[in-house]
Amino acid sequence: MSTEEKLRKLRNAIKKLESVVVAFSGGVDSSLVTKVCYDVLGNEALAVTARSETYPEYEYEEAKKIAKGIGISHITIDTRELGIEGFAQNPPNRCYFCKSELFGKLKILAKERGYRHVADGSNLDDVGEYRPGLDAAKELEVRSPLKESGLRKADVRELSKHLMLSNWNKPSYACMSSRFPYGNLITEEKLAIVAAAENYLRSIGLRQFRVRHHDTIARIEVMPEDIPELLQNDKREELIRKFKEIGYKYVTIDMEGYRSGSMNEVLSTV
Repeated sequence: MSTEEKLRKLRNAIKKLESVVVAFSGGVDSSLVTKVCYDVLGNEALAVTARSETYPEYEYEEAKKIAKGIGISHITIDTRELGIEGFAQNPPNRCYFCKSELFGKLKILAKERGYRHVADGSNLDDVGEYRPGLDAAKELEVRSPLKESGLRKADVRELSKHLMLSNWNKPSYACMSSRFPYGNLITEEKLAIVAAAENYLRSIGLRQFRVRHHDTIARIEVMPEDIPELLQNDKREELIRKFKEIGYKYVTIDMEGYRSGSMNEVLSTV
């Protein structure tokens, strides 16, 4: 399909919703859904961002800017993920608990304000990955216009660029809880350590990365082409010093480089 045909298909899927609350994180997927929902439905679309311990402040500030640029009505709700029974213990289906709470709150909000549906930014590629949150979305009848339109990640970026969304080439992002091995307790203190470490990597110009938290060990994932840069003496020494100031005892670079969902690699062996 051409870009225009893909956009037409997405617009038609959204038009059928009539009115909608969009779960808006500020990522590329939810931004595209938010943009097209506003273009098609106008004031019958509302963007809602959930703030929590696992959602960094810089992501929230960026989400506000994107929503303002789109022009859609945008509100914020608070969620307390660490207070959800079973979440902090970090089981493999952790995301199910998080999404159940989020979508549950959005369904209530939509009903109170007279919106017919709740929508998220899941795309067709998400179906082939390990994403327990999709089960929560299905149970709560959350609509996924990108997935329903047959759009994949590459299509999302293509359409986002076509519509001149400011974040069309933003690196993929996952909530901070994905930085911890399954079964390791997630706490606010640990989240703060990871956030500080990732803020440092961002400050030195890296775009796509993760800091995986293995107790006293930081396992840094960056794109393979960025690994040599981190190994330069001055940068390497500064990185080690910064990470130890943050609270890590050992600082490592994962030689496989960045890959989405690397913590899921152990699931086939447990």
